[in-house]
Amino acid sequence: MIKSMTGYGRYEAIINGRHIQAEVKSVNHRYFEFSARISRGYGFLEDRIRTYLQSRISRGKVDAMVLIEPVEDANVQISVNHGVAAGYIAAMKDLCSTYGLKNDLSVSDLAHFDGIFTVFHEPENEEEVWTDVQKTLDHAMDSFAQMRLAEGQKMKEDVASRAHDILKIVEKVEQRSPETVEAYRRRLQARLQEVLQDQTVDEQRIVTEAAIFADKVAVDEETVRLRSHLSQFCAMLESDGPVGRKLDFLVQEMNREANTIGSKCTDTQIAYLVVDIKAEIEKIREQIQNIE
Repeated sequence: MIKSMTGYGRYEAIINGRHIQAEVKSVNHRYFEFSARISRGYGFLEDRIRTYLQSRISRGKVDAMVLIEPVEDANVQISVNHGVAAGYIAAMKDLCSTYGLKNDLSVSDLAHFDGIFTVFHEPENEEEVWTDVQKTLDHAMDSFAQMRLAEGQKMKEDVASRAHDILKIVEKVEQRSPETVEAYRRRLQARLQEVLQDQTVDEQRIVTEAAIFADKVAVDEETVRLRSHLSQFCAMLESDGPVGRKLDFLVQEMNREANTIGSKCTDTQIAYLVVDIKAEIEKIREQIQNIE
């Protein structure tokens, strides 16, 4: 199905004592471009997040945010620095004996001194953390994918409708093209009769001139190719994989055929029809810039 390159998804959960928030958003881009904002101390996740997202997004400018905050920190150990504590106690006793002070030192007093306690965090289990983050990303990506599919469907309907409109205009060009040759033949005959006056007009010459003109302004090859491009375009809209780049190429080819028709035509009506074709092609081109 057609997917937009614009999407947003967010999810948060508490898993294994960690509050994990995951957010993914993207906008259109020619290739896959990735950037991430990850909680301090979890930088080891960046490459895994990149690989995971690239497996689900073929192209686009993708921004990911993963915030992790421990809720139940079971990996923390607190130890007493006995050497520092003994030093503080000895110094306090020295003050008491020297100045005759009351020794009212307590454990709570010692706890306020720097260096008494050492807080040690055991290293994170990277595989466990990644497993939990991936679960959160899975949910965020579900919302992200739904948004891209919904927007992609709207774009598909729009460009398919415009492709159908172009096809109807092409039919008008094909109907009008032979009429321009006949109109040219009549104008040529009238001019020759005016110039030659009473003399007999050479019908064979008129036929030859008309044939040369018809060959110069013939656009049947261009309209056939344009029809073929439109057929391929509509078929690609029904495919499952990423088709944005292929659609962009076909639009360039359609525009080339329209330009050729415009350069060949000498008829005002066909010229107006070509303008309409190119206007629709441009609108399609703008839309598919955001198709994955």
